[in-house]
Amino acid sequence: MGIPSDPRLWRIGLVGYGEVGRILAEDLRERHLVVAAYDVKLDTTAEAPLRQHASRHHVSLLGTHAELAAYADLIVSAVTANQTVAVAESCAPAVRRDVFFLDFNSASPRAKIRAAECVGAGGARYVEGAVMTAIASYRIRVPLRLGGPSAAALHPLLVALGFDATVASDTLGVASATKMCRSVMIKGLEAMVIESFTTARSYGVEDQVLASLAETFPGIDWETQGRYFFQRAIQHGRRRAEEMREAAATVREAGLEPWSAAGTAERQAWMADLADAKIFTAGDAGRDDWRQQADRVLKAVKARPRD
Repeated sequence: MGIPSDPRLWRIGLVGYGEVGRILAEDLRERHLVVAAYDVKLDTTAEAPLRQHASRHHVSLLGTHAELAAYADLIVSAVTANQTVAVAESCAPAVRRDVFFLDFNSASPRAKIRAAECVGAGGARYVEGAVMTAIASYRIRVPLRLGGPSAAALHPLLVALGFDATVASDTLGVASATKMCRSVMIKGLEAMVIESFTTARSYGVEDQVLASLAETFPGIDWETQGRYFFQRAIQHGRRRAEEMREAAATVREAGLEPWSAAGTAERQAWMADLADAKIFTAGDAGRDDWRQQADRVLKAVKARPRD
């Protein structure tokens, strides 16, 4: 069965039905696209919210990677970074020739190249996609850089579906390298702010620290930035940790030791562990300022037994 030339007639298959997958599903359904999804959380204790969302937005939930791959005219992989290659391997045997496989994942250039080899072996067209900022703010219009030999062919079709896509390069890895190098800075700054502000709070010098930062960087509202950074780590620390492990791999592939990226991954994972331990009450991420969150972190740290 051939692929319709009009992308508005495509069947869209989403691999991963987390935050990114659900946002894309909502926006694509608003454009009257046919959408199906598969997530490994289906048939687990975490499946209920996924099924409720899918039912509400008329998204079909399929049973396996292979079932979704055989169904879709466009596959969008939006999973945690460490699953990038595994998803490509699981989908590859069932993907039809000439189907586009758009890899949204925050993975290293090498991981994207490995995924492309898997998908391309059967004649499907792999395109890496580098999402350049938080998708929640922009939704389907999030700035998206495309890479690979099939990027130019997919670009106008994605634009017709409502994406804000640009072609970064016909060479795989360029778009992902851009994303990963940006993440070293952005997620690293988050980790540094959390570490600096929480330590300052412990010593009672947070006002002096923020005043000094404001003097050095007068264009940044450090109170607002601190609240936002804590919020993002509380909500998405696990996913950000996986992304930063891929960023560390990217740095390592360039021949450098990824001291900053690796440390950022550990700090983001540490915040995720605290969130999993329920030290933050419901609504913290959107209501409390960073001081209240830092106090909860300090309380949890002091309560831990020392070796």
